[in-house]
Amino acid sequence: MHSGCTFNHRYVKSNPMEVENATWMLTVFHCFGQYFCLHFEAFQLGTAPVYMAFLRFMGDEREARNYSYSLEVGGNGRKLTFEGSPRSIRDSHKKVRDSHDGLIIYRNMALFFSGGDRKELKLRVTGRIWKEQQNPEGGVCMPNLCS
Repeated sequence: MHSGCTFNHRYVKSNPMEVENATWMLTVFHCFGQYFCLHFEAFQLGTAPVYMAFLRFMGDEREARNYSYSLEVGGNGRKLTFEGSPRSIRDSHKKVRDSHDGLIIYRNMALFFSGGDRKELKLRVTGRIWKEQQNPEGGVCMPNLCS
């Protein structure tokens, strides 16, 4: 388990051509007195092998909407960023994955980010979680960043 609202994870796979054995990792975070799960997995999206990272909130959907998160992956002078609200843990893993509601990295791009001879996957996924607050004057959400 990880405490804090920012994170920096490395995902290393010695044979990135094996996507069929859906590899996935779970990391649990404690942030703002709540628990979140970061998922990272490999699967086929049609005929394309992809990696996907997404965050789930350990609570119901209504509570999950009080939070937002961002994920970033990159290398070789490029980066991909995803920002959204975490899904409730009550939504099945398959439902979240199949909705493509997260950071999706095609294998070729992931290998480009990894550098080197493209025979080993080395991804660094960074991110942060923040709590949305209502502005009493206009009802607009403003991020309350974690320090």
